[in-house]
Amino acid sequence: MKNSVLKNCFILISILVSAFFISVLFQNVFSIDEHVSTLFAFAVFLISLTTNGYVYGIISAFIGTLAINYAFTFPYFAFNFTIPVNLISAIVMITIALLTSALTTKIKMQEAIKAENERVKMRATLLRAVSHDIRTPLTTIYGSAESLLSNSELTEEQRKKMLVGIKEDSDWLVRMVENLLSVTRIDSGKVKISKTPIAIDELIDSVIVKFKKRYPSQNVILSLPEETVFVPMDPTLISQVLINLLENSVLHAGDFDRLELRVIKDADSVIFEIEDNGCGIPQDMTERLFDGYFGSNEGLADSKKKNAGIGLSVCAAIIKAHGGKITARNTEKGIVFRFILSVEEENQNEQQI
Repeated sequence: MKNSVLKNCFILISILVSAFFISVLFQNVFSIDEHVSTLFAFAVFLISLTTNGYVYGIISAFIGTLAINYAFTFPYFAFNFTIPVNLISAIVMITIALLTSALTTKIKMQEAIKAENERVKMRATLLRAVSHDIRTPLTTIYGSAESLLSNSELTEEQRKKMLVGIKEDSDWLVRMVENLLSVTRIDSGKVKISKTPIAIDELIDSVIVKFKKRYPSQNVILSLPEETVFVPMDPTLISQVLINLLENSVLHAGDFDRLELRVIKDADSVIFEIEDNGCGIPQDMTERLFDGYFGSNEGLADSKKKNAGIGLSVCAAIIKAHGGKITARNTEKGIVFRFILSVEEENQNEQQI
């Protein structure tokens, strides 16, 4: 709230001061007086257009009227509101401020309604996308548990196989629910991220340890900067992004034998890339890969669990909250996911998703 007020005041002062000095230039250098009112009316229009609400536009209209009356109309450097042209200028600028502020407020309200409709659409899409995917492992868990309870003739190997299946499906459901909760919290606008400078080496070590617990046999090739690099971020959320992307390759890349995580130091940013040499994705799906729609059977190598769209939409929301953008592109063989984080700490220590 405070930052918004300061921003609006800065806009108001900057535009009015600019209008004043341009008017002085017109009057003293070019001997032009008749366009001063038009210039201040345009300044009021810009202020009403770029600030929030009605207050700043109306204030600028009154200040502009006083400036024109005092500095640019006879008698100079004195107020005189008996001249009709001064009253007309005041009425015109106040009217411009009211109309422009009303129009701007209406447009912002329409944008807010549109954004809310998009969130509702996203929630409905997510529910449709996960309904079948959650039902399948739950059915498997229920069937295996029922067999273990009712069938005493199962061999130890059969029992172990069923328990391993129950554990795998349970782990997958836990990750699915975590991603769904993240999407719901982000979508509701209640998640705040607090950025703190984190060493890239420590972040990647933590990610690899967690990833290895889930996929101990999967090797990850690491390529990191030689020097220690600190990046302002929420480490928990960025770790979730990296784990989701690595897991996406394991579950959906098909037959692949190479998974690489690269971190590249640029001038004022750090680039993260996760690349595999698997099956890639159909080209027509790249544009909707991060919007939660991608999760049907088409284009996925794994036909059992299709939560790619949910995990990737979580990644996109987290990176967006950090001021970045995530992209994906097919390579000659496989796919590479890429996102960038700034190494410069923002003025605001907290951002809201």
